[in-house]
Amino acid sequence: MTRALRIDAFFDFICPWCLIGKRQLNRALAKLRASHPEIELELVWHGVQLLPHLPAQGVPFVEFYQKRLGSAEAVQARQAQVRQAAAAVGLSIDFSSIKTMPNTADAHRLLECATGLGSVAQRDALLEQLFAAYFHRGKDLADSATLLAIAESCGYPRAALADCLLGARCPFDDGGMGARGVPYFLFNRRQVVSGAQPAEVLLQAMHQALAQDVTGSQSA
Repeated sequence: MTRALRIDAFFDFICPWCLIGKRQLNRALAKLRASHPEIELELVWHGVQLLPHLPAQGVPFVEFYQKRLGSAEAVQARQAQVRQAAAAVGLSIDFSSIKTMPNTADAHRLLECATGLGSVAQRDALLEQLFAAYFHRGKDLADSATLLAIAESCGYPRAALADCLLGARCPFDDGGMGARGVPYFLFNRRQVVSGAQPAEVLLQAMHQALAQDVTGSQSA
């Protein structure tokens, strides 16, 4: 019997812990593939709009975090914590380049539409490039021209995706997942891991989900 593992990953582009969690997931998957190459893997990404009420033009990034955390010192401490966690998985996050906290509704719609058009490799490249545009180059992920240019660089036809961009007037429907927080990983609809956990934690959840499937099939 072929064993399969479905991973549902919930994320938002503006959450640095989601990018860090994505890297930890990649590490866990590499270990699983090395030890169990026969397992069929399916990875499904689900967008979650953490801040659906942000205006179309977004809000100033620095002001947003100072208001949320209370002081410039608190912001610096939080960013240092994030940079340290990012460095541990080989990432460099440039907060100084980010000027705007964007409304991510269209970015999520873009990825959702693109997923149905291209290959898995294209989808993965687009997801990676959208994260990089924000955390490495400070791009505005609410800007339609920026989003379409990124999609085009990943091999998607611009015209096929333009109609899915509806602007901030239409929040992205994430099924209420924003209330649970992100990143959030679900393995074979059984095992749940919340937060940017180490690869070892994610790998353990994968093995547990696979073991439960074996047990369930034997008792059926």
